[in-house]
Amino acid sequence: MSSGTHATPSAQVTDVDFVEGYLPDDEALVAARVRAADFGCVPLGPAAGAALRFMAATLQARAVVEIGTGAGVSGLYLLRGMARDGVLTSIDLEPEYHRSARKVFTEAGFPPGRTRLIMGKALDVLPRLTPGGYDLVFVDSARVEYPSCYEQAVSLLRPGGVLAFHNVLAGGRVADPSRRDPETLALREVARAIREDERLVPALLPVGGGLLVAAVA
Repeated sequence: MSSGTHATPSAQVTDVDFVEGYLPDDEALVAARVRAADFGCVPLGPAAGAALRFMAATLQARAVVEIGTGAGVSGLYLLRGMARDGVLTSIDLEPEYHRSARKVFTEAGFPPGRTRLIMGKALDVLPRLTPGGYDLVFVDSARVEYPSCYEQAVSLLRPGGVLAFHNVLAGGRVADPSRRDPETLALREVARAIREDERLVPALLPVGGGLLVAAVA
């Protein structure tokens, strides 16, 4: 017999929500995200960050390149996964981003010797880095530069090293054939190039708006 009352259904939690909330941000990451919001940056989310940390830890990475420092969110994930003596090289044009990232890293307990922040355009800086000297290269910069970054990044990686590009699906634009703007075309180009590169073992992960990764075979 009905009591005349009905249970209120709980809010629907999607798989995406669950994945993003699986490893919640700690105080250091929350503070870094606040700084990113102040700058108008869109940092990678917790799931993509966890994937980066996992890759850095799996590789026991001692040398990592990050293209696009932002406010330090992705760098913090990378540093937390790297070997204790690992050095993160982070490249960005904006001096305020470097100041913010340096503060984030220091407050999280990483000494200055664990990071090398280089101010400049990635396409100018990358040729000056050591070929074959890096375990991981993470790219989160201007999307139109992704194809050019790909070419240079592969040359920096050791055998077994990993290349990762953030947000390659661009909110569904890449999968929409009607979208022909320069940014979308560049994202399609890098996705195709990595898929067809016989030197690489690629995968497209459904986190971070599409995290395109590839290992050097």
